[in-house]
Amino acid sequence: MNKQTYAAAQGALAHARNAAEWAGVRYSSETTASRCVRNDMPEKNETSSEAGAMCEVLVDGHFGYAATADTSAQGLQRAFDRAIATTKTTSAYKAHAFTSAQRPGSTGHYHSARDKALDATSLAEITDCLRAASAAMKGSDLLVNRSARVMTIQTQLAYFSSNGAAIEQDFDMVNIDLSATAAQGLESQTRTWSHTAQMGGEAFDRNHWTTEAQRVAAEALELLTAENCPTGAMDVILMPDQMMLQIHESIGHPLELDRILGDERNYAGWSFVKPADFGTLRYGSPLMNVSFDPGVRHEFASYAFDDGGNPAQRELLIEGGMLRRGLGALESQARSGLAGVANFRSASWNRAPIDRMANLNLEPGTSTLDELIAQVENGVLMTTNRSWSIDDYRNKFQFGCERGQLIRNGKLGPVVRNPNYRGVTVDFWNRLAGVGKDTVAYGTPYCGKGEPSQVIRVGHASPPCLFKGVQVFGGAA
Repeated sequence: MNKQTYAAAQGALAHARNAAEWAGVRYSSETTASRCVRNDMPEKNETSSEAGAMCEVLVDGHFGYAATADTSAQGLQRAFDRAIATTKTTSAYKAHAFTSAQRPGSTGHYHSARDKALDATSLAEITDCLRAASAAMKGSDLLVNRSARVMTIQTQLAYFSSNGAAIEQDFDMVNIDLSATAAQGLESQTRTWSHTAQMGGEAFDRNHWTTEAQRVAAEALELLTAENCPTGAMDVILMPDQMMLQIHESIGHPLELDRILGDERNYAGWSFVKPADFGTLRYGSPLMNVSFDPGVRHEFASYAFDDGGNPAQRELLIEGGMLRRGLGALESQARSGLAGVANFRSASWNRAPIDRMANLNLEPGTSTLDELIAQVENGVLMTTNRSWSIDDYRNKFQFGCERGQLIRNGKLGPVVRNPNYRGVTVDFWNRLAGVGKDTVAYGTPYCGKGEPSQVIRVGHASPPCLFKGVQVFGGAA
């Protein structure tokens, strides 16, 4: 951040302190580029940028905000004046009397781990990877759609407060998606591959993309002639790319403290978890250990500080199956009296931070995939989510996967299509009977929550996992 911008921020903070107990300003600048090649032809090439600042104040024990795209000294002061006026008006209706203790005066910086700068990679290099991946999926007239997409995101954040916070964080993010759809008669099947990470130009590995593209296309064709997944109670092994969604929906969202407090029930739903459950609820089997870990190299939601200035560190949310800690930032911790984490996060310069997931990971176990398979007499291995449904309390769910493979007497058998499973969160996680040792990190740029809506990036790492006696059903059920 240049000296002129820093000076404007400090002047605006001093101006706000004439009427506010505390003040903070968070600058955000983001550039997103999206590219797509479909059936060997370039289809999309667009870039968007946005920038602005969020001014925050504490007045009469109540936090309030005003956003502005005018980041001059005068623009920031006007935004602070608006924030002070509205916060004074609404403070009589506050849910809790806060103090500046909910806004630490932290200092520091963070930058995504990378081997090569994103902006050092040319559009020609990116397009070459996309076209090579699309071409690698071409091998049969039954492959009716072949697409390769990439989104790059570069974000710069700077946060300053009247109690001395001075934080700068820069993020380089890449989201790659490959998809092949095969169709014959009335039947169609799609296989996908995705890679989502904080990294730089090293993500554009042409050979890796084409290898994954060939596999995706071959498996889409294979699924066309596969039998439907059988129906019944059986064991299930979920691969890491499906565990991502299982963790996200049945652990992440129900453990958000603002959701438990009721803040989200009008829009994104409530939670079956109650405040009294922390320290007492057996969420899963003793093999279940879940961490909030914003320090994992390359994982999609790594950072050093949340958007309230709280230093981020690894915390166990579930330990040996027991629920220990929630996904709640300092405000929710003060309101609930429960332990939380540094997850006060905003999706943009014009959004106030709220409790969000970040890197939420299932810790590895000791088993190889072959050892997990060997434990199964009758079951199915499922990979890659294709559909999901979960109730407003994040309790009852039904998920579908792209590809299944039967397991009989400890051996992998035929591939099956349209594998689905259903369950109830606590019962399901208590069926966890095996945890692999080889963890793979996935993520999504599209976790939605909040009013006004915020779409944010999250990461989930997991090994393969074995669940006993799950309700499974196929496309013919």
